[in-house]
Amino acid sequence: MKRSSEPLFWALFGAGGMLSALIGPVLIFITGIAVPLGWLPTSAMSYDAMLALARHPLGALAVLAVISLFLFHACHRLLHSLHDLGCHTGTTARLLFYGAAIAATALAGGLLWFVGF
Repeated sequence: MKRSSEPLFWALFGAGGMLSALIGPVLIFITGIAVPLGWLPTSAMSYDAMLALARHPLGALAVLAVISLFLFHACHRLLHSLHDLGCHTGTTARLLFYGAAIAATALAGGLLWFVGF
């Protein structure tokens, strides 16, 4: 029987979906509502505070996890939505979608690494 990498992508999809359901609304609330309306101090989202978050190893890991899992969730959902619409996606589309998620994750990781030092 041929081995498939599909369970790995379904796991990333599930983790990204859970994270986007739990963390996504909080991020939208904080960055789009609470800070602009003055419910939270502006220093909470200041450049210095965000730089400190990105420079701390656990903060950088959390930011990378959010970015990476959101990307894999979106790519997997788009790929299967295209299939549901009748566009039968093959290996090329999978390489394009998952490759874009991997490339963007690597870029985010590289930028976080660069900011950290």
